[in-house]
Parts: sequence; C-alpha cells; structure tokens
Amino acid sequence: MRRIVIALARGYKKIRLLLLKLRGRTPASHAAIRVATGQTWEDFCDTLKAAGANILAHPDVDERTQAEGYRYLSRLTRAGLEAFVEFADPKAPVLKRMVHETVKMGADNPDNYYQNAVISGEYDYRITGTRGSVHFLYLSTQKGGYGQGGNMPPTGSLSSKEIIVDEAGRVEIILSCNRQPGNWLPMEKDTGLVMVRQTFLDKETETPAELHIERIHGDGLPTNLTALSLDEKLMNAANLVAGATFLFSKWTKDFQKHTNRLPQFDPDTSTGAGGDPDIAYFHSYWELDPHEALVIDAMPPDCEHWNFQLNNHWMESLDYRYYRIHINKHSAVYNDDGSVRVIVAHEDPGHPNWLSTTGHTRGTMCWRWIHANAHPEPQTRVLSLDALKNEAEQ
Repeated sequence: MRRIVIALARGYKKIRLLLLKLRGRTPASHAAIRVATGQTWEDFCDTLKAAGANILAHPDVDERTQAEGYRYLSRLTRAGLEAFVEFADPKAPVLKRMVHETVKMGADNPDNYYQNAVISGEYDYRITGTRGSVHFLYLSTQKGGYGQGGNMPPTGSLSSKEIIVDEAGRVEIILSCNRQPGNWLPMEKDTGLVMVRQTFLDKETETPAELHIERIHGDGLPTNLTALSLDEKLMNAANLVAGATFLFSKWTKDFQKHTNRLPQFDPDTSTGAGGDPDIAYFHSYWELDPHEALVIDAMPPDCEHWNFQLNNHWMESLDYRYYRIHINKHSAVYNDDGSVRVIVAHEDPGHPNWLSTTGHTRGTMCWRWIHANAHPEPQTRVLSLDALKNEAEQ
C-alpha cells in the first residue's frame, strides 16, 4: 500500500511538471507563485493535518496513548523542520541528532546516539573528530532521504572494527563515490544521506565520538534560499510527518497480530527502512493487565551487542531518561547457564532485570541481536504477578 501511495505521488509530480511545461512555466516560476500566494504554506499545513488521520486510525487506544499520538506528530514536525528547512544543504552539511530523547520514531534505540547529515553523490566529504570510547561506531550512506518517500537502501558502510584511529584517538573518514586510501565510506551518485550510529554498553562511563563533516573542495557556504527550494523543503518536512506516521502505524497494527510474542522482523523490510543489515530485529506488541507480567527468556548468541526495549503504541521508546525501560548485554544480570530472563511489569517484582511500563498498559517492543552469529527467537510467557512470585520461590 505504501509503495502504491509513493508511486502515485511520483506520477502526480511528473504530470504536474509536464503541465507546467505545456503552460510555459518552469518549476521555479511555479514555486514563486505558490510561495507568493501562500499555497506552499497551506499545502504544508494541510499535509500535517492529513497526518492526523494516522492517529485517528487507532480508535481503540486509551486517552494517554491518544495524547501521545498527537505529541508524536508535534515531535516529528519539529524534526522535519530542522532536517529539511534548516539542515538540508549538501553543500554545507551538518551532523545533527534528528532522533533523540524528545524526538522518537521507529523504535529508536536508547543505547544509540543517532546523527545524520544530508549529502550528495555529486561531492566528496570529510568526517573528522575523536573516536571516543563508545562501544560501537557505525557509519552508513544511503540512497534518498527522510521525507522523500520510498526505501533508503545503503550505499556504503564503515564500522569501528574497520576504522583506523591515530595515536591521539582522532579519525578521518572520506566519503566519496571513488575508492579512497585509509578510512573510506563509499557513496553512489544518488546517495542522499549519511547516518552515524553510536551504540553504548554503558552511557554513564563511555564517551561518544565527536564528529564533524565538511564538503571537500567547497567554500563551506550554504546555497541561497529560493522559492523553489523553500517549496521543496517544507513539503519534505510535511512528508516526513505523514510518511513516518503512516509507515509505523501500519507496522504497529501488524505487530498486534502476535501480541506478547517476539518473532523476527523481516530483514529486507528493516533494511529498506534504514535499519542496519547486521542487526536482527524482533519487533512486536505487548499488552498487560495491572497484575500481569511478561516473562522473556533468551540465550544470547555470540554477538557484538544485544538489547531489548519497551516503546509506546506509536513505536516511540518509553522515557529512558527517568525510567528503566531497556536492558542490554552489559546491564543484564545473567543466569548461571548464560541465559537471561527479562521481566516486563507495571510493578517491580523484585527481579534484577525488571523493566517498567511507566504506567502504559500496552505498546510495542523490540529485541535486537547485533552482529550475532545466530538469531534465536526470545521465548515469552504472560504470568500473573502471584504466579511469577510462586515460580521464583520454588
């Protein structure tokens, strides 16, 4: 369905450009009229308004979840304006945190520090900075970009296992369509985005990499704003809000078909949406009564990292600033045989791997095996708190 909508949108754009040509107009002159008459702004607002239909498509949610849905729209709007109006110039790229503590989407990983920058395969770029002590650093270039519709397949990647670091702890990475000596992050002609994922085992003790991006052989100056570029920027921002809510709304409904279980998510779908192809994702839905607990048992394989997190209905991670809503390879307490048990419950049952629902009665969840040699499915059970207590005492 999403691909049909995207195809129709692209077809409409081609028809509109053809009509403009027949009328003796150019996209630039047409955009000037749209901006001058206020049509650009009206279309931006109308698209945001239409995105609200994705919230209304879930009429069975409670009052808190409904309120979080509209807060989610406001957060995505903020992210879209920063990403596409303020920081969307491939001639003067800036690594920004589009997803963070108060802008969340697509089961954002609390262990990750996300950054991205708009780039173009027409240019070469240099990323410099310090490596830090963060457990894992992963950079990737991708086709397309947020808000442009379609998939975002990778065009190149570079991980901390491959990155050369000098004696002072500094790094230099070249982004180019042509092979480069040293740290090379490949691009293709239609590359439009570079993403940086820093994955922590312990955010309290590890320091993040501090990175800066610049265009090589450029003057560092941004492109002047025009009516045409503003028209495109605002629509891309609005399309992010509409597209993200549409996509993840559909995912949530699909996850509800296997509530309180953790089957593996389709790898092609996750990679197409910008996920790391070296991560096995187990997305699902959870729902618990006040006196119930979700018991998850897993035997971690040999892996770079693993984690599990709780999200709300809209696939936003729960507020990890104030609550323990996720667990990982470092923070978990293991059983004697190396297995791990995680307890999801509204109240602390006295288990070291308890995760709080923060007062939510349901939402989405995600388990990740990261750079693992196997991808076992975590096993789940729903028990009453009394049954859980009795089981622990035996």
